Amino acid sequence: MDKQLNEGGSLLPSEKVARYSMISACFNFVNSIIGSGVIGLPYAFNQAGLPLGFLLLILVAFITDYTIILLIRGGHLSRANSYQRLVQSAFGVPGLVLLSALQFLYPFIAMISYNITTADTLTKVFQRIPGVGPEHILANRRFVIIVSTLMCTLPLSLYRNIHKLGKASFLSMLLTLIILLIVIVRAATLGPQIPPTQDAWMFAKWNAIQAVGVMSSAFICHHNSFLIYGSLEPPTLANWTRVTHISVGSSLVISATFALGGYATFTGYTQGDLFENYCRNDNLATFGRFCFGLSIITTFPLECFVTREVICNAVCGRALSAVEHVCVTVVIVAVCTAVSLAYDCLGIVLALNGVVSATPLIFIIPSACYLKLSSARWYHSEMLIPIIFILLGVFVMVTGLTLTGLNPQDCSHGVEMFYCADANVSATQAPV
Repeated sequence: MDKQLNEGGSLLPSEKVARYSMISACFNFVNSIIGSGVIGLPYAFNQAGLPLGFLLLILVAFITDYTIILLIRGGHLSRANSYQRLVQSAFGVPGLVLLSALQFLYPFIAMISYNITTADTLTKVFQRIPGVGPEHILANRRFVIIVSTLMCTLPLSLYRNIHKLGKASFLSMLLTLIILLIVIVRAATLGPQIPPTQDAWMFAKWNAIQAVGVMSSAFICHHNSFLIYGSLEPPTLANWTRVTHISVGSSLVISATFALGGYATFTGYTQGDLFENYCRNDNLATFGRFCFGLSIITTFPLECFVTREVICNAVCGRALSAVEHVCVTVVIVAVCTAVSLAYDCLGIVLALNGVVSATPLIFIIPSACYLKLSSARWYHSEMLIPIIFILLGVFVMVTGLTLTGLNPQDCSHGVEMFYCADANVSATQAPV
């Protein structure tokens, strides 16, 4: 058939369906990349140095783009329709167990961080409402997590088809663009008032490897690549390559602008969560916090799709029934909610998640699978790049793990920065 039915029952030309599926896939892809990790990219520039940080961000984006396509090419070689089946075809049960652990761990911890970020962000927003003080229920992080879960993240996570999240992902992209505009405006209005730090514009710093871990954590989307690929009409390598280039390229532009704007504003004072740098009386930043909180809420379901698929493939080995689908989803969301209610700072856990989980999922596993499944000789030109990525991934893991252990990141929530008491800084933050 050359036509398909839309939701209203009318016929859509196959070309229109294909175009709509590609647009939806791009929105989901960009939304998956531009999650909570983008808020830490200015801090990555602070760790690596601005020029080197910019170059490393481009490198991570290139590796992400290349290995995502490599992942689907490996799926074609092995006739696998999921990340787990691809690795099982290449490395058997041991590879499947390792991948399942990594592929479950990363999005699961990401969902916990989304809840924590939502609570930390929206409570500050609500406290700007007249009459809402620190003791008000709207300023209670646990209340915010429970309400956002019941009203937003759980209902969206219950969808069975990731294609239906396209509208939510489009909303998240719009919110991200608004946040980006706010960061740029504050770079121009607030940046000149912040005291400069020593060596703020030096080319490179010693913590560059840790910065790669943060960037990898921000750009990782391999764990839901097969889900998004399956939503294409038709799911071809040509369509996938086009979607990947558009999505990763767009994400790079947004991420680089965000990182440059954020770091240029605060230089050496840049925090792991950029919104911790803005003062509480900054109304424009408050609006940015609100947009970021909503953006994170709409990103949460994408990660839930991945964790549920891992359980479906690794544990059940079949498609879930309607009742099983609801039960598994509720359990996943409930456990994430419980952990985020108990802990308000993951600190070193999130740093290790980027190095231990994100790096092998981006650098090592897609390249290793392609090398294993391809019939080409190891010294062939198309094999050299995957080999380089594997070596680079091992280096980042070992070095990043060592540096994280020797220099763990501190966790500070809600601490007003010293410059917020300055009259000149306060003057730049008049109501907008």
